[in-house]
Amino acid sequence: MYKGLLVIDADAHKIENPLVMREYLEPEYRDRVGLIVDSLGDQRGKVVDFNPETGKNDFVRMFPQPQGLGKGGFRNLHPDTTLGAMFNRVRVEQMEKEGIDVQVIYGTFNLMFSSILDRDLALALCRAYNNYIAEDCRPYGDRLKPIGVIPLQDVDFAVKEMRRCVEELGMISVAVAPNMPIPHPKAPDAFPEIRTCKAISHPDFRPILQAAVDLDIGLGIHGGPGSYMVGGISDHTETFVLTHIFVQRNQQQLALARMVFDGAFEQFPSLRVGFLEGGCGWLPDLAHAFHEHWEKRIRDFDPKHPYRPSLIEYTKLLLQEKGANNVNLINQAKNLFELLWNAEHDPTKIDDRSLYEHYDLRHRDPLEYFERGQIFTSFESDDPGPSYLHVGMGEIGKHLACFSGDYGHWDGVLHNCVEDAARVAEYDREHLGLLLGGNALDLYGYRLRNSLPVLAEATSRS
Repeated sequence: MYKGLLVIDADAHKIENPLVMREYLEPEYRDRVGLIVDSLGDQRGKVVDFNPETGKNDFVRMFPQPQGLGKGGFRNLHPDTTLGAMFNRVRVEQMEKEGIDVQVIYGTFNLMFSSILDRDLALALCRAYNNYIAEDCRPYGDRLKPIGVIPLQDVDFAVKEMRRCVEELGMISVAVAPNMPIPHPKAPDAFPEIRTCKAISHPDFRPILQAAVDLDIGLGIHGGPGSYMVGGISDHTETFVLTHIFVQRNQQQLALARMVFDGAFEQFPSLRVGFLEGGCGWLPDLAHAFHEHWEKRIRDFDPKHPYRPSLIEYTKLLLQEKGANNVNLINQAKNLFELLWNAEHDPTKIDDRSLYEHYDLRHRDPLEYFERGQIFTSFESDDPGPSYLHVGMGEIGKHLACFSGDYGHWDGVLHNCVEDAARVAEYDREHLGLLLGGNALDLYGYRLRNSLPVLAEATSRS
């Protein structure tokens, strides 16, 4: 704890050893997963995937992708947390020292599972990881809360695996990718190098969102570089520094925007989603953009009756500007109006639903999704973002960000991480309590709350 406040690391990580996890795989898949050394001398995960060019399972992929556009991490083992991310005894000792009561554990290698082209391999890897991480964390169940992983390649399986993770393996939630790569319609033969994506909000994935509501879990959306998932600007950068600056933010921003404007939060008003490892400082600006575009282009916008200046007014202003004696200007104005605004181009006669973008959302300001507790982000100890969320978004800004040490990853901070997070600004005690633990409890819900002995006892007494 920190000065009597519960501290929950809402997004810590396991560094899976693929050679150990392979033991949990069905025998027919074991030789398709392992470790490999790239041309830079770095050790990476290896997956032998389906190859669209040959039609066989001979596409040797490395994770993170070692080079090229969208390059993944390299030289990225953290000197303070790598061993703890592998061995829980070390992890818990460090948690004790730093005052962290609970870590919510996401994977690392598993961040690329939804980008695997071979559906059956992806399903087998998710199943194996979930068995592996549940068993790995079980001896430390009061302190370590593993998050399962589900594949986007098979929605029916994903829903069943969600239920198995929560109801049988005792997990508090599952993780999903922000998007699944699919062939680009203009270059289907160039997949996966050229691709687009299906966002998690796509109608095909709605059964997953429904299952999260039914299970009353906070869905964790987690992306990653070098995995073939669409990453926005990062897809067009070739150094890891530039890729990492953009990838997590862009993946989460796209996922959040699509969840809002595709109507997922409208369809599921009790759905809670954590958009993780992308920081939170960008949230006020994006929320403002959501509101502004909804207000001006959805609520108040009528595409059937766009504004058009009158011919007389246009011609009068044109003559004043160019000279009243220029007769040709009058003819030019008439020709322009006849060309663009004749009966053939009457917008009231155009029958095209695409004119009404996000029409079903015209009665719901996107800011309401924040206000009713559906959207959460995370912040790390050196991130000043939480200190100004409430400035940019009002009181609700205090309820959006969950503390994350990003334990196990190269850019996470271990030493004094809780102390530093608490002292970024002069928070009042209630606000700090939300940032360090309260918001994480709201995100993950009663399954986390009731699994914490101190809180469960307090709840029972009340």
